[in-house]
Amino acid sequence: MNLKARIIGTGSYLPEKVLTNLDLEKMVETSDEWIFTRTGMKERRLARDDEFTSDMGFHAAEKALQSAQLKPEEIDLILVATLTPDYAFPSTACLIQARLKAVNAAAFDVQAACTGYIYCLSQAKAYVESGLYQNVLIIASEKLSSIVNYKDRNTCVLFGDGASACIVSGRGDGLQIRDVSLGADGELAQLLILPAGGSRQPATQETINAGQHFLQMEGKEVFKHAVRRMESASKKCLDTVGLAEDQISWLIPHQANIRIIEAIAKRFAVPQERVYLTLHKYGNTSASSVGIALDELLKEHTIQSGENLLLTAFGAGLTWGASLLTSIKEGE
Repeated sequence: MNLKARIIGTGSYLPEKVLTNLDLEKMVETSDEWIFTRTGMKERRLARDDEFTSDMGFHAAEKALQSAQLKPEEIDLILVATLTPDYAFPSTACLIQARLKAVNAAAFDVQAACTGYIYCLSQAKAYVESGLYQNVLIIASEKLSSIVNYKDRNTCVLFGDGASACIVSGRGDGLQIRDVSLGADGELAQLLILPAGGSRQPATQETINAGQHFLQMEGKEVFKHAVRRMESASKKCLDTVGLAEDQISWLIPHQANIRIIEAIAKRFAVPQERVYLTLHKYGNTSASSVGIALDELLKEHTIQSGENLLLTAFGAGLTWGASLLTSIKEGE
């Protein structure tokens, strides 16, 4: 069939509540200058107490469907990337499937932390190009405020809530998923972890008192691995499709830290104006960050046929990945 999987619609959703650096100054010992110079972040969004991962994902999905001009019943599969699901089970994907009334869709969650969106792109590409499914809805949604310790100044300044979505199909104008490169290293799992709440440490009064239901991160170690792994995955993508670094039209990195992003851009000689940033507005929204940035880029700029977009991310697991997208027209 020679199908070429491509993104034919995107969407995103950000909660209304804004948490600024000045707000954080009142919560922990930090300052606007300290946060901004080290992370590049000014604000992040926080979901309401009665607003959950499935809610945000649903709103992003509605926008992606509208962008792709598809009806919910035309979706064959829903993939939801999240590390903050509404429940351990049932899956957040099933909750969104019901709310969308996507009655013909299978649905399941993908847990690859901040790399989840790119992991989902790999799966959607395989499903569509094999002919198994025609239209795959990818959703990445995170309520990180539910697992952040707002007394820990090293982590609470970094994270925000939000959702993104896209439709991957074999037909239509869009961004062809030329290649996806993924990686993982479970030997380093302890560097970024939510210690309790699973079968190894079920919730008890002791785990709650010890703060083990909040995420924990060894930031300096994560930084070192992030730059190297994102660079290697990105280079592998370029090599696979036979593109030179100067053929990258836009670099859309995971919005984790401005210093990580600057290091990646420098290694690929991508000019700063071609590195798309949202972290100053939204902070690190984990799996949803790349998709939010992609959606905003497509709304702000007209992408010409043949332009190349490089996505890359890194997260807990450890996991990492990159994807090379090229703008194509129907029939290509």
